[in-house]
Amino acid sequence: MVAVLERIFSIFLNVDFLMGTLGNGFIALVNCIDWVKRRKISSVDQILTALAISRITMTWFVFLDGWISVLYPALYFTGKMLRLYLITWAVINHCNLWLTTILNIFYFLKIANFSNTIFLYLKIRIKNAILVTLLVSLFFLLLNIVVMKINYDICIDDVQRNVSHTSRLYNYAQICRFLLFTNPMFSFTPFVISLTTFLLLIFSLWRHLKNVQHNAKEYRDISTVAHTRALQTVIISVLLYTIYFLSYLVMVWSSDSQEKYLIFLSVWTLGNGALSAHPFVLIWANRRLRWVFLLVILQRRYRLKT
Repeated sequence: MVAVLERIFSIFLNVDFLMGTLGNGFIALVNCIDWVKRRKISSVDQILTALAISRITMTWFVFLDGWISVLYPALYFTGKMLRLYLITWAVINHCNLWLTTILNIFYFLKIANFSNTIFLYLKIRIKNAILVTLLVSLFFLLLNIVVMKINYDICIDDVQRNVSHTSRLYNYAQICRFLLFTNPMFSFTPFVISLTTFLLLIFSLWRHLKNVQHNAKEYRDISTVAHTRALQTVIISVLLYTIYFLSYLVMVWSSDSQEKYLIFLSVWTLGNGALSAHPFVLIWANRRLRWVFLLVILQRRYRLKT
C-alpha cells in the first residue's frame, strides 16, 4: 500500500515539476525577450523574472533531490554532502520566499489607496522600498546560514563521537529535523509581511467599493479590477506560505512512523502543486504575459488544425 501511494505521489511530483518549469520558464523567457528588444525592463518584470528563475531552480532542486534520495540515499549521510544540501536548500528557499514577498509589496504599494503619510511616502518611493526590503532579506539570509552552520557543526561533532552506524544514521536524521526546522523561523517574517499586505489590500478594496457603491452594479472600474487581480496574486502567495509552513511542521512530526510519513507526502505534494500553479496566476494577473500566453495557445491550436 505504501509503495503504491509513493508511486502516485511521484507521478504528481513529476507533473508539478513539468508545470512549474513550463510556467516559470514562460515568464522568464517572455520578459528576457522583451528586455532585449526594448533594452529596458520595468520593476515588476524584474521581480517576476527573478522570481521565475528562483522557482525554476527550486523546482529542479526538489526534482533532483527526490531522485537522488531514491537512487543514492547514502549521499545524505556524508557530512559534506549534508551540509551542502542544507545550505543550498536554505538559499534557494529564502530567495523564493522573499521574492514572492517583494512582489506582494509591489502590488500593494501600486494598487492600494490609503491617505496614511507613511504609505504615501513608500508609494512615491516604491523602488527604494523594494531595495530596502531586498537588503533586509539578504541580512536574514546571512544570519540564517550562520546559525545553520553553527548548529550543524555542533551536531556533527556529537555524531562523530558515536561509532555506532545505526546511531549515526539516527543522529543524521535528527540533524536534518533540527536544521530544517530552523529554516521556517527565518521565513516567518516574509510570511507576516505577505499576510499583512493581503489584509490591507482587502481593506483597501472594501473602502473602494464602498465609495463607488452609488454606481450601477454592473459597473466595474479600473481600480476594482486592479484590486481583484492583485488580491488573486497575494491570496495564492499566502496560501503557498501556509502550505509551506504546514509541510515543514509535518516533516518534523512525521519522521518516526510510516503512517505519518504518508501524511507528510500528501502535504508536500500539495505544497509543490500550489507552487507549480502560482506562475500561471502571475501570468493571468499580468496583462502583457496573459496576452502572449493566449496568443501562444491560439497559434498552437491553429497549427494543430492545419
